[in-house]
Amino acid sequence: MDYRQTGATAARQAMVCVLGLAASACVDKADLPRPVAQADPAAGLVVIREVGCAACHAIPGVAWPQGRTGGSLAGVGARPLIAGRLPNQPDVLIQWLIDAPSLDPDTAMPPMPLTQDQARDVAAYLYTLDDD
Repeated sequence: MDYRQTGATAARQAMVCVLGLAASACVDKADLPRPVAQADPAAGLVVIREVGCAACHAIPGVAWPQGRTGGSLAGVGARPLIAGRLPNQPDVLIQWLIDAPSLDPDTAMPPMPLTQDQARDVAAYLYTLDDD
């Protein structure tokens, strides 16, 4: 029996385990649904319509327009990341909604004319969109 080959196989198996654990750590859905304190999802939908978020995004609950520049927000409540980079947590999402470039200078999303309360309501609505 060649012990070097057995050791190499064990090392590969250990590496696969470590990579598997690391990958699973990136997807934290333990606290779904994400509560947003003092927020009203229905008011968030009103803000979304008034501010015109659907000019860039397709948003469930908004029939027109159906923007494609920013991508669909269907299922955003179940996603582990915002814009593929930031943890999808209420405080981060609220800041993202108000001033996305402050969190990611390379984003195409502009700062939005939202108050903290409006952004909180919009986040609460977006977190209701948990199924793609």
